[in-house]
Amino acid sequence: MSLFDVIAILLSLSALFSYINARFIGLPSSIAIMAFSLVFSIILLGLNHLGMSSVADWAEHLVGEADLGPTLLNGLLSFLLFAGAFHVNLDELADQKWLVALLATLGVVLTTFLVGGAMWYVLGWLGIPLPFIYCLLFGAVVAPTDPVAVMAILKSLDAPSSLTTKIAGESLFNDGVAVVMFIAILGIAQGQREASFDSIAMLFVHEAVGGVVLGLLLGLLGYHLLKHLDNYQVEVLVTVALVAGGYALASKLHTSGPLAVVVAGLMLGNHGREFAMSKKTEQQLDAFWEMVDEVLNAVLFLLVGLELLIITFEWHALVAGLAAVPLALLARYVAVGIPVLALKPFKQYKPNPIKALTWGGLKGGISVALALSLPLGEERSIILPMAYVVVVFSILVQGLTVKKVLGGGR
Repeated sequence: MSLFDVIAILLSLSALFSYINARFIGLPSSIAIMAFSLVFSIILLGLNHLGMSSVADWAEHLVGEADLGPTLLNGLLSFLLFAGAFHVNLDELADQKWLVALLATLGVVLTTFLVGGAMWYVLGWLGIPLPFIYCLLFGAVVAPTDPVAVMAILKSLDAPSSLTTKIAGESLFNDGVAVVMFIAILGIAQGQREASFDSIAMLFVHEAVGGVVLGLLLGLLGYHLLKHLDNYQVEVLVTVALVAGGYALASKLHTSGPLAVVVAGLMLGNHGREFAMSKKTEQQLDAFWEMVDEVLNAVLFLLVGLELLIITFEWHALVAGLAAVPLALLARYVAVGIPVLALKPFKQYKPNPIKALTWGGLKGGISVALALSLPLGEERSIILPMAYVVVVFSILVQGLTVKKVLGGGR
C-alpha cells in the first residue's frame, strides 16, 4: 500500500464520519470521529471473528502503515501544536502564567509519580508483574493533557475565556515536559541513564529549555521574514516551513520540538499578528491554520480509534486499564489542586477551578503515541492497552460531559 493510498483512505474515512456526524448527530467533531472509528474497528474485529478476515487484515495493514506513534510525534504534532498556539492570546496566557507553569511542570511530575505508585500496588494485587520503574513510565504516558484533544473540544464549547486559557495553555506546554519525563524514565528502565537528579536535570535543561530557546529563535526569524513581506501566499509558506523545519531541527538538536513550535506559534500569533502582518495576511493565515487544524485533528482521532485493531487486550490488562481510569483522575485532581491552592492567596479564582481543570484535562493521541513508541516486549503489552483505555474514557466520557463541568469552573 503506497503512502498516497494510506492518506487517501484516512482522509476519505475522516470526511465520511465527519459528514455523518454533521448531517445527523451533531457531536463535537473530534469525539464523533473517534467514536465512529471505534465502532468501525469493532465491526471489523467482529467480521474477523466470524471468519471474514480479509477486510480486517486489510484494515490492520492500513493502521500499521499509518503508524500512529512516529506519525504523530514526528509529523502531525508539530502542525497541530503550532495551529493551537497561533490562536492563543498571549496577554490572557500571561495573566495565568504561574498556574500554567506549575500545572505543566509540577503537575506532570506529581501525576507521573501518583499514577505510577498507585498502579504498582494495583497491578501487584492483580498479579501482573510490571516493575515499579515501568509503572512510573505508565504514569508519564498518561500524565500530559493532550493539546490536540483539549483544544478540539474547547472549540465546540462556550467556556469562559479565563478557564479556556488555563486548560489550553497547560495542554500546549505540558506535553513537552511529559516527553522529557518519558525519555528519562525509559532511559533508566533500559539502563541507559542514571537515576540521579543531575542526569534528569541536565536532560530537562537540554530538552525543555533548549526547545523554548529554539522556539524563540524560530519566532524571531518568522517575525522578521513576515515583516518584510506583503504576499499572503508566500507568508503561509513561510509559516509552514518554520513549523516543519523547526521541528526537524529540534529533533536533530535533541531539544523539545513540541515546545519549540508552541513558542514560535505564540510569538507569530501575537506579536507577528500585530506588527508584521497586513489584515489580509492575518485573515488568510488564520483560515489556513484553522483548516490544517481541522483536517489533521480529524485524521488523528480517526487513527486513535483504529488503533483498536492492532492492540491486543488480555483480560488482565483490560482490568488494569479500567482501574487506571479513576486513579488517573484522582492523581490529576491532586496535581491540579496543589498549584491552585498554593496560588489562591495571590490570585482570586471563581468557584470549582480544580474540578473543571481535572475533568477538562483530556488525554489523547500523545499518550497512545508514547505507549506505541515503547520497545516490543511484555512491558509494552501491559502499558499500551492500559493507556488506550484511559484515553478512550477521557475523550468519550470526559469529552461528552465536560461542558456541564466547565460551567462551574470560571
